[in-house]
Amino acid sequence: MRCTVSRVAATASSPSVSSRSPWTEWKLIRGIRLKSRVFDFIIDGIDGFIRHKTKWHTALLAHYGFVSVFPLLAVMTTILGYTLENEPKFRNDIVNSVLARLPFIGEQIRSDPTKLHGNAFVLIFGLATTLWAGTRAFIAAQNGLNDIWEIPDDQRPNFFQLRKKAVLGIAVVGIAQIASATVTSIVGVSGVSWLNRVLLVIAAIAINIGVLLAAYNVLTARDLTLRQMLPGAILAGLGFSVLQLIGTIVVQRAIRTATPVYGNFATVIALLTWLSLHGIIALFGAEANAALDRRHHIGETG
Repeated sequence: MRCTVSRVAATASSPSVSSRSPWTEWKLIRGIRLKSRVFDFIIDGIDGFIRHKTKWHTALLAHYGFVSVFPLLAVMTTILGYTLENEPKFRNDIVNSVLARLPFIGEQIRSDPTKLHGNAFVLIFGLATTLWAGTRAFIAAQNGLNDIWEIPDDQRPNFFQLRKKAVLGIAVVGIAQIASATVTSIVGVSGVSWLNRVLLVIAAIAINIGVLLAAYNVLTARDLTLRQMLPGAILAGLGFSVLQLIGTIVVQRAIRTATPVYGNFATVIALLTWLSLHGIIALFGAEANAALDRRHHIGETG
């Protein structure tokens, strides 16, 4: 009785502790939960994933991330147009480089790079659209994290604060992901010794963990301690690194063998899957943090 009262009190006083869904109290599941802390933690994480509609937030993240990619390709195209203009030597270098294998614009670069022209309107519109879609993606991430930590609506950021945090998140995550992707790309290149590959993988994991810690801290409308953020950041950071390493190798092979038409279809599907997996891993890491925090509060009061 004393323990039950303590748990109810903890639920009422702590914003990170909430009641579980009815299915978690089924006799069979409850019996296994009481016998295994690991199973209890897994059930709590899955229950939180369902209750907080994390899959829906992940879909929004992937959607706006996908929308931001194509204006970015338009920006890249028009920048190439400005760069290649009156520069025949540089144009030949571009044609023979990895840029000629990029989806959608690669075929144009290989067939007739002289038709790529700079366009100020496309440049401005592409940058604006990319910034808008990226901002919306990070607003979705904020809403997802705030739902995971069950932060009341009156304690959440307002319209302007949401967008300020989103722009900051774009800067932090974008720079770090470019660094991490660069490191994992080097790992996937043949000729790099195994020792250097191991060191590069460790560096990529450290970058991913660091950027997730920064994202959890900046995008959550609650002051979180390192203890509250680190377990999920490590879990998600390892997941990111595996995805990036496998993805780099698969993409390199696919680009070499894909035809222009089917390669573009495959790129769209792969990009959506890639973004969705990253979103799920990042938010599931936050779910793990919240589940551990709930157990910590219950342990303190029990």
